[in-house]
Amino acid sequence: MKRLKLGFNKQSKHMKKTKLTSGLFIAPSFVGVSIFFLIPFCVIIYYAFVSSPVNGVFVGFDNFKKVLGNAAFQSAVKNTGVFSAISVPLAVVLSLLLALVLNMKLPLRSQFRTAFLSPMMVPVASIVLIWQVLFHYNGSVNEILMKFGFDKIDWFKSQYAIIVVVILFLWKNLGYNMILFMAAIGSIPQDMIEVARLESATELQIFFRIKLRYLSPAIMFVTIMSLINSFKIFREVYLLTTDYPYDAIYMLQHFMNNKFKNLDYQILSASAIIMSLVMAVIIAILLIGESRFGKDVEG
Repeated sequence: MKRLKLGFNKQSKHMKKTKLTSGLFIAPSFVGVSIFFLIPFCVIIYYAFVSSPVNGVFVGFDNFKKVLGNAAFQSAVKNTGVFSAISVPLAVVLSLLLALVLNMKLPLRSQFRTAFLSPMMVPVASIVLIWQVLFHYNGSVNEILMKFGFDKIDWFKSQYAIIVVVILFLWKNLGYNMILFMAAIGSIPQDMIEVARLESATELQIFFRIKLRYLSPAIMFVTIMSLINSFKIFREVYLLTTDYPYDAIYMLQHFMNNKFKNLDYQILSASAIIMSLVMAVIIAILLIGESRFGKDVEG
């Protein structure tokens, strides 16, 4: 019994020492996350429920009502939703198609991969300069259109502005998504594909019945990353069109940036919380759909 007690005491001391050591290693990261993420998030929640950061009078959900009733916010939500609904599916589908094509034994395959990845290395300022050269009213695209008998288009101040932003988004993100899909395709069990071919399955059947199911986690991850990146397109749009762009490309971050400049922190905080909740709901739906679709693969 004494030996058992001594062994138990030694084990408990070792566990305590291990927990203490682990805690000391985790402490710097926890402090950093608390300072730069948790505390600011709590401050945002506080600002969203007060009349102003100065007097701190609790107003309940009044700030949220003001945000939801704001015409500029409604326009920004609509434009952001339209942009994400167009750009995210295109980014997922096109990058998957590119990955499937480049997974074949094609000549100059490595050069194509490098070409699609190169936009990731281009600074934002250079991207803006390229797009201004291409889509300016006197830019290259209009010069080409005029040669074919079309009229000039003021790309950044017309309904075509959303098309320019979608092309910019795809140009920036297709390469990264493509590499993720190529890695996922490489992990698909080849023996299942060979058995399916022996059973006279067509390439389309193999893709939809086998490959697509194994690619479902990668599709979900790429969709979430593309959705997050679609909210980050503000930098390029801001540099191209300043604070108040054409109505079709007035995004949520334009609204929040303008509120920040006006020091309207309570409205800014309320809109940020609303956007976070919407993002959380969308991601939860994607996770539920992916778990149900890929359940038979995991089993």
